[in-house]
Amino acid sequence: MTTETEFEIFLVATPGLEGPLCAEARGKGFKAKTVPGGVLLKGGWPEVWRANLQMRGASRVFARIDAFRVQHLAQLDKRSRHVRWANVLRRDVPFRVEATCRTSRIYHSGAAAERIEKAIQAELGAPVSPDAQVCIKVRIESDVCTIAVDTSGELLHRRGHKVAVAKAPMRETMAALFLRQCGFEGSEPVLDPMCGSGTFVIEAAEIASGLDPGRSRSFAFEHLATFDAAAWQALKDASRSTKPPVRFYGSDRDGGAIRMSRANAERAGVGGITEFQELSIEDRTVPDGPSGLVIVNPPYGDRIGEKSQLRSLYRTLGQTLMSRFSRWRVGLITSEPALAEATGLPFALTAEPVLHGGLRITLYRTKALP
Repeated sequence: MTTETEFEIFLVATPGLEGPLCAEARGKGFKAKTVPGGVLLKGGWPEVWRANLQMRGASRVFARIDAFRVQHLAQLDKRSRHVRWANVLRRDVPFRVEATCRTSRIYHSGAAAERIEKAIQAELGAPVSPDAQVCIKVRIESDVCTIAVDTSGELLHRRGHKVAVAKAPMRETMAALFLRQCGFEGSEPVLDPMCGSGTFVIEAAEIASGLDPGRSRSFAFEHLATFDAAAWQALKDASRSTKPPVRFYGSDRDGGAIRMSRANAERAGVGGITEFQELSIEDRTVPDGPSGLVIVNPPYGDRIGEKSQLRSLYRTLGQTLMSRFSRWRVGLITSEPALAEATGLPFALTAEPVLHGGLRITLYRTKALP
């Protein structure tokens, strides 16, 4: 399959965000469709590289290199030795195998992974290491074995800019898709009045600037036999960033969070278009300039504090936004409908719940406030 011009590329999605991730992929020119657990593309290795570099909402990018039916371990052993491992893997680079088995005659994932390891070593002699960056993902479901390579390595929300994080951080990948669901395209200001380590503000500023999310990090695909360093460098060089006409704002009552946000923004290269202030909710005022989007991820009772103590915080948030942020839209993320209701904000749109840290959280959205 890897010798063909096109093969299947799977973008792993946060559960509940498959649709927005597919919309992002199509917006970046990929032929994409939603499937359980993520988004499926068709393309070659340049598309794999571009997806890792440019996709903001994907957690990982898998390149599917083969698939075949198997019903017992001996058959898996034989069939896996016909996979063209040398087309993808290097003899001098360590690898590891992770296998999962569901509703199949082969049910022992450890034994399945061992067979794949032996097949690769028989062809390449490459070393197996539990800490290897190159990971072969084997999925046996309904007696069909699908073999893929994790081309990302570290999870893609690790952009390489955020060294400091606050409590209960929102992953950059989720933040990017929540911004998309709120209709943000980069041409309006964004404000987060409880910004923590600045994820929403920095992500919005990067989107508006046209900065690729993977520009500052390395990827597992750089250790594959398919990697072309010159083509990869040309792809990165082709990216163009611009200074947006609007600014992006964050505030938090925690001075330490504000210091973290400023440092993270500087590392991301957006320090010049972001502003962070140490402010409580009731002291938050509307910035000068055009109206835009307020997006906020307040604490939930399951996360920091108790629900009964949070209603007043949500009520204060709603009163502040209603009294001062006329013509601004609001996006609020919470696990509790009662807390969203406590804001008194006129939520008109509710997104599909999303799994985050063991909780089901929901994005509540308003139209422009009166």
